[in-house]
Order: sequence, then C-alpha cells, then structure tokens
Amino acid sequence: MKKISITVILALSLFFLSFASLFIGVIDVSLPGLFTADSLQWQIFLSSRLPRLLAILCTGVGMSIAGLIMQQLCMNKFISPTTGATISSAQLGILFALLFMPSSTLWGRAIFAFCMALVGTWIFVLFIQRIQFKDVIMVPLVGIMFSDIIRGATSFLAYKFDMTQSLSSWLVGHFSLVIRGKYEIVYLVLPLVILAWIFANHFNIVGMGRDFSRNLGLSYDLVLFFGLTIAAAITASIVVVVGSISYIGLIVPNVVALYKGDRIRGTLIDTALFGSLFVLVCDILGRLIIFPYELPIELIIGVLGSLLFIVLLFYRLKHGRRAIRLEKKKAGGM
Repeated sequence: MKKISITVILALSLFFLSFASLFIGVIDVSLPGLFTADSLQWQIFLSSRLPRLLAILCTGVGMSIAGLIMQQLCMNKFISPTTGATISSAQLGILFALLFMPSSTLWGRAIFAFCMALVGTWIFVLFIQRIQFKDVIMVPLVGIMFSDIIRGATSFLAYKFDMTQSLSSWLVGHFSLVIRGKYEIVYLVLPLVILAWIFANHFNIVGMGRDFSRNLGLSYDLVLFFGLTIAAAITASIVVVVGSISYIGLIVPNVVALYKGDRIRGTLIDTALFGSLFVLVCDILGRLIIFPYELPIELIIGVLGSLLFIVLLFYRLKHGRRAIRLEKKKAGGM
C-alpha cells in the first residue's frame, strides 16, 4: 500500500482547518446562512473572515520562507527575522513613518519598514561575518541582543514623542483588525516567494561560503543582498499589517529540515504549508481559549515557539556533538 506523503497530509490539514476557521467567531456565520443569502453573514464573511484567513496564510508562508532564506544565506539554523533583527528593525521603520509622515498610507509605512528592515538585517549580517570565532548558538544570541537594542531605541523614541499608543498595534501580532481594504499589502508575499523559488539554487550555493560561490562564478555579495532583500520585504509587508509575529521563521524551517533536508527548492513547499498550518492553528487556539474574547496570536506563538525552540536547540546540540564524535572516530581509524 502506497504511503501518503507528508506534503499531502499538510495540504489536506491546511484545507480543512482553513474551511473551519471561516466559521469561528463571535458573530455566527454558517453554511446554511450563506446558502440562504443572509446579507449580514455574507458581509461578515467577505469583509472579515475571508480577509483574515488570507492574511493568516500569507503570514505563515511569508515568515517561514523568509526564515528559510536567512538560515541558508547565513549558514546558521537559528537565524530568522526574529533573531536577525529584521522584525525589530521593521517596527523602528514604522515608528519613523509615524513620526516623519503621520498621514502616510499603509504603503508608505511599508516602505519605511522595508528600508529599516533591510538596513538592520544587513548590519547584523556584516557584524557576524566579522566575528572570528562563532558557533551555532552565539550568532542568534548576538542577533537577539541586537534586536533588543533596536527595540529599546524604538521604545525610547515612542515615549519621547508620545507615540506609544500609536505604535502599540505593531508591537504585538494579531489578526483581529484585519478587514477588507486594509490588509492586501500582504499579497506581496506571493511574488516574493516565487522569486525565492526561482533563485533557490543560487541561495544554496551562497550558503556554502564565499569561496565556493566564487569558484562557481557566482557573485556572493550580490546574491546575499538579493536574498536578504526578499526576506526584509516579506517581513515588512507582514509586520505593517499584522504586527510582530515571532518564531515562525525560526521554528518552521528547522522542523521541515528534519525530514526534508536543507535544500531550499526541495523544502520550500513543505515549509510554506507547515508555516501556514502552524499560524492557522495558533490563531484558532487564540480565538477559542477564552471565547468569546480573543488572545493575540503573538502570545500563542510565543509560548509554543519558545518550547519548540528549546527542543530544537537541544536536538541540534546533541546531534552536532554526535557528528563530531563520529568524525573523530573516522579520523582515528585512518
């Protein structure tokens, strides 16, 4: 009997949970109501439930792929928009937009967020490239400290210019305010993910190091900049709509890599599916735990993501030490 692939299982699970999520909420929306052309139910469905689902799916796909790209380019499995200062830099960009262009549209804020996300990510990458002795754990810790510095500067400026209340919507991720006409910028994720698919082999080569890239005639710095630009653009387009969503880009690519390997093109579909499914499950939990009230998805993802991060950390350390011991035994037997 032929086994069902994990990709199919993820796709089917995502389909059924997506369908179920459309009918979870304080205001009752049901299939019979939609079939009987209830105007109120159709209004809620089209203006809130469906946009929310689409924003959730784009967020899961985008943040997961952004993390996958950053991990490959930086040659570290614990680099992501969370630990690479990308999210915190995007939040600082939104604050700058609120300060210097208070009447700016969502697209204007997204441009500020993208520019700052790219600058912050590049500073982090350039810094870790100049560290002589770095390991798999120290690099993300440096990124977390750098992110905290940026968040501290953001909070200071927000307090100084009395912008704390205005900025609060982007500091904690949630989908409760996603409505038709104010979320469509997340659709930028789709062409950016397609670009990531097209240039996946280039990212894999750059992930093997500068010398390896040069030997194959590939511009290391150009591909690195292009890949980080994609990751920064994805992060900015999501943060400006739903706020800070942590851990997705860190956890999802690592979980998929356990059974799919490390090649971007080979893992991209599973990473996108699992990322969407993970975000959707967390959103449904946030809506049901204290129903009819709602918990921010950042809280649910923060708890689950922290636990998964600890498990992955110990797993990587354990298998890393085992690989070193095997290499030593092979060297000793020669």
